[in-house]
Amino acid sequence: MDATKKPLRIPPDFGVYAEEHGIFDMYKRLMCQLIVDRPDDPIQFIIDWMKRDNNDVSRIAMIGPPASGKSGISAALSKKINSVHVTGEGLLDDDLSDAAHEAKNYISKSQPVPDTLWVQLIKDRLKRKDCIRRGYVLEGFPQNRQQAIELQSLGIMLKHVVVLDAPSTMLVERQAGKRVDPITGDVYHTTFDWPQDSTIQARLLEPDGISEVETRKRLAEYSRQIDGVLASYPDIHMKVNADQPKIDVLAQVLSYINIQQRSVAPHTPRVLLIGPIGCGKSTMAKRLAEKYKIVDVSCGTLIKEQIAGEAKLGEAVREYVQEGTRVPNNLVCKIVADRLTELDASTKGWVLHGFPITMTQAQGLADAGLRPNRIFFMDIPDDCVIERLCYRLTDPISGERYHTLYNPPRSSDIKQRCKQHLKDSEESVRHYLNEYHSYSEELSEFYWDDGAVRINADQDPQTVFEFIESILVNPLPKKLGKE
Repeated sequence: MDATKKPLRIPPDFGVYAEEHGIFDMYKRLMCQLIVDRPDDPIQFIIDWMKRDNNDVSRIAMIGPPASGKSGISAALSKKINSVHVTGEGLLDDDLSDAAHEAKNYISKSQPVPDTLWVQLIKDRLKRKDCIRRGYVLEGFPQNRQQAIELQSLGIMLKHVVVLDAPSTMLVERQAGKRVDPITGDVYHTTFDWPQDSTIQARLLEPDGISEVETRKRLAEYSRQIDGVLASYPDIHMKVNADQPKIDVLAQVLSYINIQQRSVAPHTPRVLLIGPIGCGKSTMAKRLAEKYKIVDVSCGTLIKEQIAGEAKLGEAVREYVQEGTRVPNNLVCKIVADRLTELDASTKGWVLHGFPITMTQAQGLADAGLRPNRIFFMDIPDDCVIERLCYRLTDPISGERYHTLYNPPRSSDIKQRCKQHLKDSEESVRHYLNEYHSYSEELSEFYWDDGAVRINADQDPQTVFEFIESILVNPLPKKLGKE
């Protein structure tokens, strides 16, 4: 092979493999960790890091003002996602840690624990195997910008920062009614969560530091520090209203952490539009191709080009097209695969429509290593398709197109000479619709695990395009399971 010449085709599985395994992001994390740790033996460090790296686990910080419910939400969240719940009390309870003993000495003297000491405690805890393997929910930290910067400098990179937010008046009221069971450690409230058991009621104690003056002082300190913390995590934090039922707060938090963060990894769009005739696939493909400079690949157009080019493949499909019968799957798969593996499509990306229309074709596309990374099913009622297509007319003289309902001919002369295309007859359209519906369910099933998205295509084209665009430019959310 001549190394001075560019290849005409790039194997499609190159990009698929890199995206599936997050090669770019993995390399970025590795370089970051090498720079932070600066090991004496980089090769051995890389080997060890590759063995233990797990980017799928959660790395969440749960912060908020006093009485915002950090403890309850953190505990419920860590249980839900099977991650380690890391708390300030837990950090201090490590009897084998010199840093924990030092921190407790500060507390016993009523002195604030230095930020560097808190960061050291957090670092020691997060490097343990359970946090590496299962991920963690870090409750109440970082408390200020200094802690956030030090954590980042140590290579502790959070994926999500959840900020519980609520009005100060509500927080003061919530804090004032707090009561603690000294035996179980359970927390109750005189107004919102009072125990029914009289024995428990009798032994509940009012914790220290919950008077209105003390609470407002802590709220003021939190308000001074929170902007600095959020400035350290500008793209990965979200505020959640804590003044609502706990189950609603938890649901919003779960929804947020299931959102994949944007990656700076090179991304080649491979878009597949599936839908019945008349749903607007061609229109959307054209707009996507124009805006994002990707290749518009229409299966019908490819077949026509093959016939016009008089190539061997074109000769093979010509008789099927002339007879009005379906082109065999092996031939149409070959035509589409050849186009999608050309240099422009492999490097710029592509938007494919009109193929696949059957399960066999979809499998053939996958077998060729051509796997789309965005799949859209454009749903539309049959009656709307009939209305869109069966009222179309064409002026045979000017070639201008009209629609009886939305864009009628401007004069009676034009109307009289307008003709309807054979494919726009109601009989023909219903045939295509029935054909689509016979395969659409199994296509949806086939592409479910690849993140297929369903769209209501019976809307204004701009609305449909904006929805497709929002999915295209953002990472797909995590799938929690088939519904």
